[in-house]
Amino acid sequence: MKYIKYFLQFSFVVIFFSIFKILGPKVSSNLGGKLFEIIGPIFRSKNIIKKNLQIAMNNISNQEINKISKLMWNNYGRVFAEYMFIKDFRFNKLGSNIQVEGQDILENLKKNNKSAVFISGHFANFELMAMFLEKNGLNLCAVYRPLNNIFINKIMEKIRKKYICKNQVKKGIGGMKNLINLIKQDFSIALMIDQRVSEGIKSKFFNKDAYTTTVPGQLVKKFNMPIIPVHIERFDNVNFKIKIHKPIYYASETSVESITRNLNEILEDMIRINPEQWIWSHNRWK
Repeated sequence: MKYIKYFLQFSFVVIFFSIFKILGPKVSSNLGGKLFEIIGPIFRSKNIIKKNLQIAMNNISNQEINKISKLMWNNYGRVFAEYMFIKDFRFNKLGSNIQVEGQDILENLKKNNKSAVFISGHFANFELMAMFLEKNGLNLCAVYRPLNNIFINKIMEKIRKKYICKNQVKKGIGGMKNLINLIKQDFSIALMIDQRVSEGIKSKFFNKDAYTTTVPGQLVKKFNMPIIPVHIERFDNVNFKIKIHKPIYYASETSVESITRNLNEILEDMIRINPEQWIWSHNRWK
């Protein structure tokens, strides 16, 4: 039964990707947004989104919850549609505008042959972070979690390796060994740290304990790598702003727990900038 469900989802994706290819990036992005405004709430519990927003934002009204939820699904749908055009993003064929703040930070890393841990969350079109970093000449590997749907995951892995970041490392013990080997070769890491992980630790996130990955903190302690937060903001259709923050160097005595909490605080600040562009449907505080 599970595989029948996965195949139906796969068929849905193939059909819409074919339609998007005909319509072009801007129309498809708009269509994907409107489509997900309708179907998103059907497949994901409204209660999870409401609960998450109430945890993160004290005294938020139902009207504001509904507004953020609708705009979140719109952005999510745009990301879905834009996968069809990742190649065009990579090779600047969209006529889109990606503004960058902090380009000098990347240039300094390359000039000094340094590596870093780039951290972010699922903001706007989150796939652009690893793509942009690798495209700008960094030796990079991106950590990812395979999708549950084996049919769709096969497509996504192909897209990610070909156009986003060729060095893709799966989460897990096996992936960690591969990650360490790449770090020893002076590779930088791109990592999303905003979702719940079973192997993490409980750390405050919007003042409530949430299981959080400790991978960035462990890498800082083991390899003395700086952390560089990255925030992506969609400001219009397929136009984005990528902000690369200044590197954070932690003192050797700083604990993994303290680093993890500090990175959660940084994520909180990013989310507050455009709460409708973060994925609230994830059961973060389960």
